[in-house]
Amino acid sequence: MGQKKQKRFAELITFPNVLQYPKGVAGTWNSFFRNDHPITLELACGKGEYAVGLAQLYPQRNFIGIDLKGNRIWVGAKKALQNNLHNVAFIRTKIDQVADYFAENEVAEIWITFPDPQLRMSKAKKRLTHPKFLRLYKQFLVPGGLLHVKTDSPDLYRFTRTVIDLYGCVTHTDSDNVYTEASITEELNIKTHYESLDIAGSNRIHYLCFSLPENLPSIEKDDELKQQLKEHEGTD
Repeated sequence: MGQKKQKRFAELITFPNVLQYPKGVAGTWNSFFRNDHPITLELACGKGEYAVGLAQLYPQRNFIGIDLKGNRIWVGAKKALQNNLHNVAFIRTKIDQVADYFAENEVAEIWITFPDPQLRMSKAKKRLTHPKFLRLYKQFLVPGGLLHVKTDSPDLYRFTRTVIDLYGCVTHTDSDNVYTEASITEELNIKTHYESLDIAGSNRIHYLCFSLPENLPSIEKDDELKQQLKEHEGTD
């Protein structure tokens, strides 16, 4: 590990707005933030651009970025501290453990911004909009809680639309080219480090906002999804 990373990891331990693999925090976030404002998560937050950007836009809401990479979290956490943003925090952990950190109805919204699209069909279950993850989110999202997905991957966009339709989710916004819309919200104008790099070589950004149904279909439904993927995406 390089000296820069070592220094960041050492600092991360001292940051009051970072929790690393915490235990027993579910149901305690009102105490952590010292208020009862609604909580929004940024999953696979990277450097936390959305968590910090949203915290600046909405001081009466709380935001938590979640990622495994401490070196990246350091960037967002440091910026939040420098800007005296007391309504943003970070958890270092694996995304598939997210339900361990929140109690029922404790989270109002989720943002998933430019996640790894996991393009191989054999990796479909790792996509953060796969029903495997939706069932985790269901455990702590308030009824009707919003999920926002922003991606430059047309494959992930189409996959998420398929999941929304197949699992009875409710679509609130669907844009296959968000920056061409007549009007765009301040939220969608926040750009992540990945987006600013324009790795895909395209300015075409897809956006979906949806909510989960009251009764999310059980795991048995996943076989139907898998079959649809085989028909439309082919096999590895």
